[in-house]
Amino acid sequence: MARLALRGVQKSFGDFNVLKDVNLEVADGEFCVFVGPSGCGKSTLLRSIAGLEEITGGAILIGDQDVSDLEPADRGVAMVFQSYALYPHMTVAANMAFGLKMGGMAKQEIEQRVERVADILQIRPLLDRKPRTLSGGQRQRVAIGRALVREPQLFLLDEPLSNLDAALRVQMRVEIAKLHKEIGATMIYVTHDQVEAMTLADKIVVLNQGRIEQIGTPLELYRRPVNLFVAGFIGSPKMNFMQLRLDNIGGGAAVLTLPGGINLNVPVVRQDVSAGSQVTLGMRPEHLKLNGAGNGSAQATIPAKVNLVEHLGGETYSYCQLADDSTLVVKGEGDIDVQAGQSVQIGIGRENNHLFDPEGKSLTTPQ
Repeated sequence: MARLALRGVQKSFGDFNVLKDVNLEVADGEFCVFVGPSGCGKSTLLRSIAGLEEITGGAILIGDQDVSDLEPADRGVAMVFQSYALYPHMTVAANMAFGLKMGGMAKQEIEQRVERVADILQIRPLLDRKPRTLSGGQRQRVAIGRALVREPQLFLLDEPLSNLDAALRVQMRVEIAKLHKEIGATMIYVTHDQVEAMTLADKIVVLNQGRIEQIGTPLELYRRPVNLFVAGFIGSPKMNFMQLRLDNIGGGAAVLTLPGGINLNVPVVRQDVSAGSQVTLGMRPEHLKLNGAGNGSAQATIPAKVNLVEHLGGETYSYCQLADDSTLVVKGEGDIDVQAGQSVQIGIGRENNHLFDPEGKSLTTPQ
């Protein structure tokens, strides 16, 4: 396996810049996930690493070799696509062996690799079957196996689970995580699903409009987002945002007035914003409490009316309307006793609050 380094990578289609000065280091054996909304450039970046797209600037290094000008077959990478792309007339074994056979590898070595990978993926009983007789999850294992037998330096996976149903996605997510731990491969994984990213990644790269917004571990991005985009993209349900006027800032804290006239102090690491500025307060639904006036950890409570309740079994989402008609989503236990139309108090804790300046940069996370 090998490390990956991207140095000022750019990609343009005519006058349209898809990738803009992308810099990234992925360590040997690391599981790195690219996330972002549709059109942010994550699949283009993956295809550029694979050599399927020619970059228009910068450099791509795999190990110590600059592969920017190499053909895909010479880069030592293997890619798993969103579609399985299996040959329907070939058996599973033949599908897995096809690339090795075209490369001129000896038959005995091919058989050994196919059987070894089939054991890892637990698909040995399927080797003599055709793709049409397999389930979606089994076909995805075969597609992954076809990449594994090549023993590449780098695995690239482009939304490999998007064609599966919800239950199978969860199962395959677990299988991919186990596979990574077992073989210790360097993997780059593209997804728009931030739950997949949070559960699989050692490192997450959040992309937006062709630029990297933030790089970090799942918990770093969750706890310390550097801007509004990352804060709103990471976390499910997404972070609540409130547009407020900054009353005062100094001594490592910002003072805000919440709807209903309640004061809130938010610890900050930056104080270069003037009182009177419009700022954004961010609060995750799981960090709020319903009827939290008696909660010892709450520093403020906001009166609200519950408009909608979603009971999901293990958890409940309450959509609460405030005095200024804005809405806060509160995540609670599955058996919480709350009904639509009920008047409640929303408790806000002393910690886990985020504040963003007028440009959307965090005042609570070091830049």
